[in-house]
Amino acid sequence: MNLLYQSTRDANEVVTASQAILKGLASNGGLFVPKELPKLDISLEVMATMDYQKVAFEVMKLFFTDFSEDELKACINAAYDDKFDTKEIAPIKKADGVYYLELFHGSTIAFKDMALSILPHLLTTAAKKNNIKDEIVILTATSGDTGKAALAGFADVPGTKIIVFYPKDGVSPIQEKQMVTQKGANTSVIGIRGNFDDAQSGVKAMFNNKELAKKMSDNGYCFSSANSINIGRLVPQVVYYVYSYCRLLHNQEIKKGEEINVVVPTGNFGNILAAYYAKALGVPIKKLICASNENKVLYDFFTTGKYDKNREFILTNSPSMDILISSNLERLIYTIAGQNAEINSKLMKSLADNGCYEITPEMKNGLKDFIGGYATETETAKAIKRVFDDADYVIDTHTGVAASVYYDYKAASRDTTKTLIVSTASPFKFGRSVMDALQKGNDTMDDFEIADELSKVSKVPVPKAVDEIRTAPVLHKTVCEKDQMQATVEKILDLK
Repeated sequence: MNLLYQSTRDANEVVTASQAILKGLASNGGLFVPKELPKLDISLEVMATMDYQKVAFEVMKLFFTDFSEDELKACINAAYDDKFDTKEIAPIKKADGVYYLELFHGSTIAFKDMALSILPHLLTTAAKKNNIKDEIVILTATSGDTGKAALAGFADVPGTKIIVFYPKDGVSPIQEKQMVTQKGANTSVIGIRGNFDDAQSGVKAMFNNKELAKKMSDNGYCFSSANSINIGRLVPQVVYYVYSYCRLLHNQEIKKGEEINVVVPTGNFGNILAAYYAKALGVPIKKLICASNENKVLYDFFTTGKYDKNREFILTNSPSMDILISSNLERLIYTIAGQNAEINSKLMKSLADNGCYEITPEMKNGLKDFIGGYATETETAKAIKRVFDDADYVIDTHTGVAASVYYDYKAASRDTTKTLIVSTASPFKFGRSVMDALQKGNDTMDDFEIADELSKVSKVPVPKAVDEIRTAPVLHKTVCEKDQMQATVEKILDLK
């Protein structure tokens, strides 16, 4: 079967998988979704005997049908190699009665590595398949982790440039240092005076700017995206949900066909949407528990059916979730609207014009597998300390949000279903907040001294990703106003 992709805002825009990866965003601002979600064609019991790379192939071949077996395997093997500090790629740790899926063993110690290690290979392969001669410019907004993972993935990849925008005062010191010290002749990092939503809106505006597209083409460039709006980012995330279920099966933690709950800390909704796609593939997932921080726009949506970004933007110590416009939610809205592009377009126009939209009761019925929850800063810190005190296991602030939401959900629902909590970042990436939660922080220490103390407390070595930026020189110093993003890009590319 050749699986095609269509725009969430125009049913007539239909492309192949490789074209969807290349374009990133559909012509009218929509996102590409599969015309139908495939099903696994091999049993989970058989997949339970496979390593990560083989599971990745079995999942991705269903979505990327215009890639040959050799092409797809080459992309997978180039991505999931010794860049990861464990052969398992995504190990599972049992702590305090739940399973933590550790997605931070890649080169930038955050879950974005899982997809951004393979995206450059998918993208360059797709370019060859479609006879693209222009240089591909990866244009990305980041709330902290995507930026570094994308930079690391695309650094010095022939035929590409990468430009990353981040909120200057909206990421952790370690996140910022990781980005601004990034090497690579084709890399550019720009801080904006604004928040992540400003950065994301600015990037989307450039993608949708026809005049800019012509100017880019005239100069031998074309845009693509490394954000989770790109289907080449989303599909690799589906893999680790399938793999984690198979690992639990292999380790006899669950029985054949046994359902599990999945708790995902998310702001942009891509990570939990990948779990939803895994469920559609045939993975027995019971509840998809969407964990938000104090920017609880998703919690409010799942509770009321109304999405409303008209609220205060709160800077928290889980900055990768400090988001009020959850881009990937559009893919779910399109699905529960019966894949009706017209309905979806009206809702997205309302979001753009009024900052809000409300779904129908019938559409809300399509959300029955989802549970929304949120945690305050205080509740997050308590959860981090509880897991450490009870299980001698240290989690980061984003995973702390998920743990807090899970504790609340279990207490309220009495649901004893075995549960997988997605651990999205190493605690070393947010060391100061983690140490404060453990009541072992010290205001006089710098971030690297904090990392050393955290290593002693957690009995885990300081990751290479933190060690290597201790003395690394700052290579990217550009800061711009949010309304100067396009001008900055034109300057970087020297557009005539």
